[in-house]
Amino acid sequence: MDKNNQSRHPPVLTGAEYQALATFRHGVRRYLAFAAAGARSVGLTSHQHQALLAIKTHHPAGAPSIGDLANLLLVKHHSAVELVSRLVKAGLVQRTSADDDRRKVMMSLTEAGEAILSALSANNLEELRAIAPTFSQLLQQLDRSE
Repeated sequence: MDKNNQSRHPPVLTGAEYQALATFRHGVRRYLAFAAAGARSVGLTSHQHQALLAIKTHHPAGAPSIGDLANLLLVKHHSAVELVSRLVKAGLVQRTSADDDRRKVMMSLTEAGEAILSALSANNLEELRAIAPTFSQLLQQLDRSE
């Protein structure tokens, strides 16, 4: 959004739109709190859980590099290195060198990482299904208010 345009013509929101935004934020925070609690229950931080999911779902040309992971998680390269080091130490991720460039570090999940991610993902998907009707109703309300 253009900052200058925003200051010249601030949008006028209705009470229903403010309520929709508040309800949406609450739903997102509820889901994130649920996911973080699930991660903690298996000894992971939320970032570690997100890293496992990003490694599992990265598909362009195979395993992600540290740089890919940093981009996916919106963190600095050195933060991704530290995150991966902790996951390797926990036995959830393994590092390998890229075939085309031995300096490039690629990551993949170990069997233990796959098992933990599978359990967490099943629980998180169940929670998303539980809150999906709220988000669906919000979107319908916003469509009707336009």
